[in-house]
Amino acid sequence: MSAPALLSQDQTDALQEVTNIAMGQAGSSLANILGVFVNLSVPRIRVLDVVAIGAAISDMVGPDKEITAARQSFHGTMRGEALVIYDQEGCMDLADLMGYEEQLEASAERELILDVSNVLVGACLGGIADLLEATLTYSAPSIMAERIPVDRLIDPKKMTWNYALLVEVNFTLEERNFTSHLTFLMPEESIQSMGEAIDKFMESF
Repeated sequence: MSAPALLSQDQTDALQEVTNIAMGQAGSSLANILGVFVNLSVPRIRVLDVVAIGAAISDMVGPDKEITAARQSFHGTMRGEALVIYDQEGCMDLADLMGYEEQLEASAERELILDVSNVLVGACLGGIADLLEATLTYSAPSIMAERIPVDRLIDPKKMTWNYALLVEVNFTLEERNFTSHLTFLMPEESIQSMGEAIDKFMESF
């Protein structure tokens, strides 16, 4: 099955709108925690061959960036992994906003990253699931990588999928250097299940 055939253009457009609504909920949750205005990019949705995912994420984050990333699996009507990617300078700004006056110890930085990641993933995926009347369960978030070059984050040789749905949104904070990138990766069968849920969603209008 070719990658473009996994979602039609109408399904992609509907998913972008659903994701945009859910991302707004996630941004609002983050703004409430940090007490600062959160800017969101327009969701970008692509079905990619797995060998192209690493390069796509590098382009999203920016080349030669050192990043830390958290991952959180989800199951149910949709299955896949959510990644929240942070650049190191942004981690420092995040700590400042959360009231840490001194440099974070590694364990405290991990805890902070996991807490924020859990909020973003839960609010966004939960919003998508509600709109599509889908059921989801989540694993606990975990640190996927720490202080590594972004181009080392994804190893396509370790992925068992042929294609994956890449949904990406960038969060930035007003008057801060903080940027985080929220990405969902879903395998072929999950993309097809999502397509069916999107069709039902479109039929309701």
